[in-house]
This record gives sequence, structure tokens and C-alpha cells, in this order.
Amino acid sequence: MKKLAKFTLGAGGVVLAAGAIGLKLMLDYGFSARVEPTAVEKLVARRLRYMSIPRPHSEAKNPVPLTPEVLKQARAHFADHCASCHGNDGRGKTTIGQNLYPKAPDMWLPDTESLPDGHLFYIIKNGVRLTGMPAWGQDTPEDDRQTWELVHFIRHLPKITPSELSEMDGLNPKSRQEFEEEESIKRFLSGEDAKPPSPPGKQHQH
Repeated sequence: MKKLAKFTLGAGGVVLAAGAIGLKLMLDYGFSARVEPTAVEKLVARRLRYMSIPRPHSEAKNPVPLTPEVLKQARAHFADHCASCHGNDGRGKTTIGQNLYPKAPDMWLPDTESLPDGHLFYIIKNGVRLTGMPAWGQDTPEDDRQTWELVHFIRHLPKITPSELSEMDGLNPKSRQEFEEEESIKRFLSGEDAKPPSPPGKQHQH
């Protein structure tokens, strides 16, 4: 009972501190996502996130064996679902990732790499409230396995190779314009079109 009381008091204190900081920031900056979160705000947010993850997840180990095939599947999954915010290399240096509040994290750093396996799994599956991180996947064994595979990939990010990044470039979602440009290049190279395609990003003049 004493431990429960201490935990409740500690959690209440953190929540009150977070509320006070949030109110101060709102009064100072409004709801702008352009400013960088303060060090205190980051500390409180990390602490709240840590406390909100159920204990079984804190102790969970990745049940999926790490194999080259698992990493390949996870690379494709990450490139298709995650890279628009996090980048193929996981460093968050994308237009979307840098304009979120807080910004998408650099997953090479200890703030991510030092998290327990179960925390990474829980964050991917359930998302993080009041951030740009959504919940992914359904509550099925198949989706859970894919999430555990992503945990392996996140651990691998600091060692990712140029060839892996090149492979992922081809798996990123394409805009309609990018798709049409690629198709035009393919037709030209196969001899179907006599006229070379316009340079990437350029529109035909009418």
C-alpha cells in the first residue's frame, strides 16, 4: 500500500508539473508548433510517457528472432509507413518530421535506442497522445509480429548501410507526379517515347 501511495503521489506531482508547464507555454507561445520544446518540457513528457506504459511492456523482450529476412521485411514496412515522418534513416529530418511538435526524434540517439524493447513496441502500437505519433496496426498476432520486426529495425538504424537506404528509396510512397515521371522515364528508356522526359519536378509547358 505504501508503494502504491508513493506512486500515486509521484504521478500526481508529475501531472501537476506538466499541467503548469503546459499552461505557461500556452500563455507564452499560444498553440504554435514552430517553437522547440524546452528541456523541462521534454523531461516531463518523457517521464509521463515512461510512467504510462504498463509494467509488463517494460519487461517484455522481443520474441521475434532477428534474421536477415526479418530486417528486410521491416525495412520495407518502415519505408512505406514510417519514413514520411522519420526518414528512411530514422533521423527525422523530413519536412513533416521537422514541423511536428515535438519534432520527430532522431532514433539513433539514446533517447530512443536505450528504451526497452517493450516500450518501443508499445509506442509503435499505441502511439503517443498529443504528438504526431499515431497508433499503428490492429490487435492481431500478425500485426504484433510486424511491430516487433520494426523494433529490430529501430535497433539496426545506427548501423544502416547506403545500400539499404537505396533499397528503401524505391519503396517510399510516391506522389502522382513522381509516379508519372518514373513511368515517363521507363517509356523513354524502353524506346516507347522518342521525347525525353522533363527533368524531375518540372511540369510540361502548355
